[in-house]
Amino acid sequence: MLVNIKKLHPDAVIPRYAHGANEDAGMDLVATEDMYLPPFEPRAIPTGIAISLPAGYEAQVRSRSGLALKHNVVVANAPGTIDPGFRGEIKVILVNNTVENIYKVTKGERIAQLVIAKYEIADWVETELEESARGVGGFGSTGK
Repeated sequence: MLVNIKKLHPDAVIPRYAHGANEDAGMDLVATEDMYLPPFEPRAIPTGIAISLPAGYEAQVRSRSGLALKHNVVVANAPGTIDPGFRGEIKVILVNNTVENIYKVTKGERIAQLVIAKYEIADWVETELEESARGVGGFGSTGK
């Protein structure tokens, strides 16, 4: 699949699969500037790129497992969705979930993954709903 991409910053890095498309689902997103992440204060980290996806596709922004495990820094709205109609800069909302350490994002650092996914376009039909075994049981309805 070909996706149009535009560099908005001279230091922007085109996302790529670290181990190749046959082994990775996500492509690395890279920060274009240094930024500090105080504990529990989300920040939008610029990537310097904009994309144009075809209808029926989205780009999902996901946490990098190493960053999450080693530093407790994650994508705050994971997965973040880049809609096919969005043409602005992709920014990654990162949050540092440590209690006292400030995390420094470094320009050129891989900060998140980008996964391109197909989605279904739904049309709603207003009607009565068929019965199910679960019914209206919601949060915690099956126990602990």
